[in-house]
Amino acid sequence: MVPQPMMSELILRLLRIISAVPHEWLVVFGNLLGSLVYWLAAPRRRIARTNLRLCFPNLTEAERARISKAHFRYFARSFFDRFVLWYQPPERIRDLVQLRGIEHLEAVAGRPVILLAPHFVGLDAGGTRLTIDRQVMSMFANQKNPVLNEAMRAGRTRFNDAVLLSRQEGLRTAIRMMRDGVPFYFLPDMDLGPRDSVFVPFFGVPAATVTSMARLAQMTKAVVVPCVTEMTAHGYVTRLYPAWENYPGDDLVAATTRMNQFIEARAVEMPAQYLWTHKRFKTRPPGERGFYGRPVPPSRLGAEAPE
Repeated sequence: MVPQPMMSELILRLLRIISAVPHEWLVVFGNLLGSLVYWLAAPRRRIARTNLRLCFPNLTEAERARISKAHFRYFARSFFDRFVLWYQPPERIRDLVQLRGIEHLEAVAGRPVILLAPHFVGLDAGGTRLTIDRQVMSMFANQKNPVLNEAMRAGRTRFNDAVLLSRQEGLRTAIRMMRDGVPFYFLPDMDLGPRDSVFVPFFGVPAATVTSMARLAQMTKAVVVPCVTEMTAHGYVTRLYPAWENYPGDDLVAATTRMNQFIEARAVEMPAQYLWTHKRFKTRPPGERGFYGRPVPPSRLGAEAPE
């Protein structure tokens, strides 16, 4: 039997070879894989369909099914593209990922900056594209597989001394580097449990949302420049938005609500590209039952029956 580290190395070598093929082929591979995984990964499919019912109750079940199927195809495409980002030369990445609105980041150069980067499928593409031109830092969760963990770290930090902090390290290093003018590519829109979270609406549903972006902005006097990457038919477009004014203010709940409202608006623009396979509503207010181990309550579904 082949040891797991050796198997992981072999798989990564194969994916490195695949990353060199024309991008049109990667699109085909991704669409095929995504269609297959949609049917094979039943637990993730149910999570996505549950999230879509909660967030888009006015759509029909057939419309939500189409979004869910498209999401799996987008996600699988992003999987293959990740190895282009890790292994291919910067010229190819520049062609793959177009930058728009970079003037909004340049306008606040030298100040502490938080790049709000929600969990859309193009997240890695946007982060890597930014590192080609400037030093950027970000944060990730350590992987159980040490070979994959090291490959991820190396792939995301190969340009301009990019810094990748583990979630376990906390924010001390991030704060110091922000004060030195290094933008922080920050991903604060996942359900990480009740600690340091508040319940604020996400598509009208109370969602446990960390207040870390607002607290970090207060602590460092950082400006928030939203950064959202959209997958297109031929690659990606990374859009930077004007720095938020009067953020975060004195009310952390209001500041966190503002963040969720911004992400909602982008998810409405490209509904198949948000990370619906994440249990965004896993943590519930005291006394409220969860959504993922049982059918979504009829009050959220209208007359439609769940899958």
